[in-house]
Amino acid sequence: FMGNVLSAALGQAPARQAALGAGMPTTTPCTTINKVCASGMKAIMIAAQAIACASREIVVAGGMESMTNVPYYVTTGRNGFVYGHQKMLDGVLHDGLTDVYNDIHMGNCGETTAAKFDISREEQDAFAMRSYRLSAQAHASGLMAKEIQAVTLPPAKKGQSGGVMHEDEEFKRVDFEKFGALKAAFVKEGGTITAANASTLNDGAAALVLTSADAANRLNIKPLALIRGIADAAVDPIDFPIAPAAAVPKVLANAGVSKDDIAAWEINEAFSVVVLANQKILELDPEKVNVHGG
Repeated sequence: FMGNVLSAALGQAPARQAALGAGMPTTTPCTTINKVCASGMKAIMIAAQAIACASREIVVAGGMESMTNVPYYVTTGRNGFVYGHQKMLDGVLHDGLTDVYNDIHMGNCGETTAAKFDISREEQDAFAMRSYRLSAQAHASGLMAKEIQAVTLPPAKKGQSGGVMHEDEEFKRVDFEKFGALKAAFVKEGGTITAANASTLNDGAAALVLTSADAANRLNIKPLALIRGIADAAVDPIDFPIAPAAAVPKVLANAGVSKDDIAAWEINEAFSVVVLANQKILELDPEKVNVHGG
């Protein structure tokens, strides 16, 4: 199971392409999951459920996205052009970053959350800076080395070497001095979300190998973690940033633990305000949230 949101022009069955490209046998069943920002997490949840139901023993699950390769759409092209200007839609914006129920950018939803929970631009900028610093520290300490698979890049021009991608690039591109000078991206007057405290357009992928306890014992595999519980939650579309706050009580109850039992929290989203809002609602210790950036 692999999460993928922007599938246009990727070809049939992106998850199966990934599986066969990774050398898995053609008999491997594959499913692509689209749950927008939660696609990769939902893929892992479905994999865990499949194992819990004994329909699978070992499952690879994760997510993948190539935002830089998403095409523009010519929606009127199927019927032919007769006369006049034609409109193109940005696939990233149209299928990935627009709230279709309110016809606004997801960033505007983030601004609604910032206003509702009184989260300032300064708080969001500070959180973003912290995230960059923690990410840099995690890479410098070697923490990420075991989790990153080097990728050989194709050459830009014939006869050139494409090089090897072996670490995240984003944390090296940041310029903290420019944070305060950037204009708000979605609300001109009084806006709080900027290009600095929101995520960039990225390409990337991540996956886990999940197994049943019986399979792990039989294959002499030492698990890195045990999945104790999972949960979904939904809120009004414009309030999507605070959906995690609705899911957390459910997953804690499902796992049979309390908030105080949790040593580290990961709340990942496109805007700093998402993490700050959920941290505020759930009354989480900031020192336990996204401890390696994100």
